[in-house]
Formats: sequence, C-alpha cells, structure tokens
Amino acid sequence: MIPVIGRLFSRHNVGVFIYGRPLHNRSVTFIMKSHRFVRQIERNEMSEFETHPVLMAMAKLDLWNAQIDLGKLTVQYMLHLEAAGGSAKDVETFVRQELGYLNGVKEKPIDKCQDVVLYGFGRIGRLMARLLIERTSTGEVMRLRAIVVRPGLEGDLKKRADLFTSDSVHGAFQGTLRIDEEKNCLIANGNVIQVIYADSPEDIDYTRHGINDALVIDNTGNWRDETGLGLHLKSRGVAKVLLTAPGKGELKNIVYGINDHEMSPEDRIITAASCTTNAIAPVLKVVNDEYGIAHGHIETVHAYTNDQNLIDNYHKGARRGRSAALNMVLTETGAANAVVKTVPELAGKLTGNAVRVPIPNVSMAIMTLTLERATTREQLNDFLRQIALHSELQNQISYTESVDAVSSDFVGTREAGIVDSSATIVNDKHCVLYLWYDNEFGYCCQVGRMVYKMAGVSFQRYPPTG
Repeated sequence: MIPVIGRLFSRHNVGVFIYGRPLHNRSVTFIMKSHRFVRQIERNEMSEFETHPVLMAMAKLDLWNAQIDLGKLTVQYMLHLEAAGGSAKDVETFVRQELGYLNGVKEKPIDKCQDVVLYGFGRIGRLMARLLIERTSTGEVMRLRAIVVRPGLEGDLKKRADLFTSDSVHGAFQGTLRIDEEKNCLIANGNVIQVIYADSPEDIDYTRHGINDALVIDNTGNWRDETGLGLHLKSRGVAKVLLTAPGKGELKNIVYGINDHEMSPEDRIITAASCTTNAIAPVLKVVNDEYGIAHGHIETVHAYTNDQNLIDNYHKGARRGRSAALNMVLTETGAANAVVKTVPELAGKLTGNAVRVPIPNVSMAIMTLTLERATTREQLNDFLRQIALHSELQNQISYTESVDAVSSDFVGTREAGIVDSSATIVNDKHCVLYLWYDNEFGYCCQVGRMVYKMAGVSFQRYPPTG
C-alpha cells in the first residue's frame, strides 16, 4: 500500500486518508494503528485486507489534486456488500462509480503556488516547517520559501539545522536535510529554504530571494496587534500575515473548523488563537449546540513552556519564576474568555484557570459544565464519538476509549483535541469532560489548515464534505 499512496501523492497530488488521518509518508505501524482506530471507534471490521483492494482500484483511475478518505470509501463498499448480497458490484466498479466525479478532473487547487515564510524558528516554527515540507508534493500548491531569525553567532545555521532534525519530544525529522553555507539555505527533502537574518520585519526585501505575495507565519509572539503585525506588510513581497497566538484589538481570532467562515480573501492579518482555545472551542461548540451550556469552568492542566524558568529565577509573571521542572504552577489562562470570540453564544458563561505541570508537551482541559438539558454518560459519549467520526469537525475532535491512556500517548496527534470518553462524568444536567491535546503539534496542524484557507487552496474531496 505504501508505494501506491506515495505515487498518488508525489505525482498527482492526491492525499489518501483514513478517517481524516493522512497516510502519505507514514510508517507501516501508523497505517495499522489508523485502521485499528476505525475498528475500535466505528465498531466495524475494517482492516488492511478491506482497504487494500479499494486503494488498488483507486490507483487505476485518473485522479488529480484530490483528498480521498480511503477509510470512509472502504466502509461504504463494506456496507454495499452487506446490503446487496449476491448482486454486489465488484470493487473496481464500485470505486469507479463513487469517485466518478473526480476521475480525469485536473482542476488545480490554487492558481499559483503560494510562497510561505516562517518568521521565527522556535518550537512552533520548526514544527510548522516539518508540516509544510511534509505537505509539499508536486510543488504546485504551496512551498516554504524562507525562515527569518535574528542574527546569530558563527555556526548559527548548523545549530538551527540540528534543532530542526532532532526533537526531544517529536523525534527525528522524517527526511533529509542539507546545509548550503554559501547561499545560507537549508534544503529539506529537496525544498530549498532561504534563511534570512533580520532584527525587524520591515527591513526585509523578500523579492531579492524570488519570493512574492508571500504568506508570513509569525510565530514569535513579539507583535500581537494590527500595528505590530502590520510591519510585515511593509516588507516587499508580503501579501498576508498569520499570527500563531491570540491577537489583540479588532484582529480576527480564528479557530479552524469553528469560525473560519469569518475569514475573507480581503483579510491581510489573521490570528490563530491559542492552543487551548483551539482544543476546547470545538467541543464546547458542539455540546452547546446539542445540549445547551448554562455555565461552566475550564481548568487546563498544561505542559510547561519556554516562557517559564527551568530553575527558580526572576520572572515578571506571578509564580512563573519557580522551576517548571519541579513544580505544578498555578497560573492564568485567557482561553475561556477567548472562546467567546469564536463561539459568541457562550459569552458570560465560562470561567477558566490553568496549572502548568512538569511535562514538556501534551496538555489536558477539564471542562466542568452545567447543561440546559439532561443527558447520560452513554448518550454524551456517543454524541461526541459520532462527531469525531462523521462530522466536518473530524480534524478538530477525536475520541478515545482507552482506559489506560496517558499524556505521552497523544504526542503527535493532529486533531485539536481528543475526548477521553472513559473519564466522562455525567449526572443529569452536570457533566465533566476530559480533553487531551498536543499543545505543540496538534495546534500546528490547526495553523496549517488556516494557511491553506488563507491561500485559497481548495482540493476536491471524497466524501464531498467532511
């Protein structure tokens, strides 16, 4: 299966998925785990033995520039076999009919390849680089063209390359990386990435490097308002700016999947809110739509961040000067209030706080809610399971039934949040939901979805929606 998936992606820009989980550039283990996820959560018998012939039938079609959920296509064929009995269609006939609207259609997802620049190369910047490089197939949709960092000392380029390829949390970069010292470039899987040294955005002329109409992803957090982020727009070659943090003032704070409909082609500066807001807003939205939320409290148990001190030292923030590696640190979070910008109907209904804990990644949101309509644990869990499997929020909400799940199990998850169903508590109108989220990589996946929408990228899909 792996070579076929690779050819579809690299030659025809066709992404193959299992219930929203991309299979290109993935290991045998990942593909097997994706099948097991469907069997456990969808409660069917889909395995590699069922998806393999469907994939082979797909490969015989003339497919281009599409995203196809092999898992859902296979389940549809399994349901067809069950319903049709002796008059069932063979797999090739079924796949040809199901994907007929995609067969031979070579419509490009974007008119011109989008240049992307990463302004900053810290935790989020390096993970965004991995995602953008991973998604480069034919090079006709989007390319990471440059990274901007502050001027460093001798050997800076080698240091940054090493930090990119080796990550203590997320493991090694799955690919090759070369350094071109003469041109000050990194070459990742054949993608030439210019490294630009600058102290301020407006000092840069991107056009000197052949970069035009670029989308700049600012992951430094140095500027949070329209005036500060507007400095990027003074640079030659920049068209739009995306901030990987909550914005201030009148800037649109977007959680992809919830209020991305508010984005318009005319927007030049957009913010991607926080990792916690991206994790909790989708679940709060669907629960409020289904049951109504009278009021609630969100407690975030959050991995420590680079903003905290490794050992006790001065910090302008309360408690954050104490050692992140040795303490649980009570602190504030604006996520509960920020949710209101994406789900306005929750205004005045939520409070929130946070505890930083001594782990480097993966956090948990504990949502204590009073609903407007009574339910049961089984009903609430089943509702969230269906959302995770079959709604347009399958990339934002995932679901686990594992009774032994711990934080490290969710490193590298691509959904914004994962409902821990075995921990759900319900008593009439009162419920407690536990939500895991990879506050680094899961958040970056949300940012990546926003990048594609800002660029106007539109892939053909199967199923057509969701």
